[in-house]
Amino acid sequence: MSHSFRAVDQKTLLVVGCDTGVGKTVTTSALAAYWQKYRGHESLGLMKLMQTGLGDDELYQQLFSHLTHWDVVTPLKFTAPLAPPLAADQEGKTIDLGVVWQTLQAMQKNHGHVLVEALGSLGSPVTHELTVADIAALWRLETILVVPVQLGAMGQAIAQVALARQTKVKLKGLVLSCASPEAEAKVEDWATPAMLASFTHLPVLGIVPYLSDSERESLPHLAEVTAGFDLEKLAYF
Repeated sequence: MSHSFRAVDQKTLLVVGCDTGVGKTVTTSALAAYWQKYRGHESLGLMKLMQTGLGDDELYQQLFSHLTHWDVVTPLKFTAPLAPPLAADQEGKTIDLGVVWQTLQAMQKNHGHVLVEALGSLGSPVTHELTVADIAALWRLETILVVPVQLGAMGQAIAQVALARQTKVKLKGLVLSCASPEAEAKVEDWATPAMLASFTHLPVLGIVPYLSDSERESLPHLAEVTAGFDLEKLAYF
């Protein structure tokens, strides 16, 4: 990759998960809603790294596109809900990371803070050569890891943190995400915060409770979810 891909000294936070469907979009939406409620006088760049299939960008546009001093952008989209290089192959296209990088640079130039949602996990392929972890490290993006509250979550999280350290990703903390109604009662059994903090040497910043569809689309409700996070440890908000 070209050496022109050098991080700009801006406050940019990447939200990545242990897998797909673990609550990255809800967590990102909640962080953005918190920003809109408590720091609404400041602009924010909200970006999905790239999208395959439908859902995330459409939700962000619905929730935040009315805010005139924000930018809500997904620079690359592909139809098939597959890993990006495979989705691009199906359309006879290639992944142009230059477009993604230029979009991020524009966001960083126009906004003091930028919030970026990744896709999949740190190990998910972004191109045929690079993973999300490679991009996060190369672009020096401070990162939080969304951990699903489910059986096997602690093993997933510990493995993701090990990959982050191997690739020199700037991992700042963990967020636990309850994707099912029973998960909230099982946090101590399935994703014990103290044990995760002990094994990963990272803070557990907060827990996203199970949210109904209507709650996921309510900015006030999302903002209150994030208000319970230990945001001071991020040095972002």
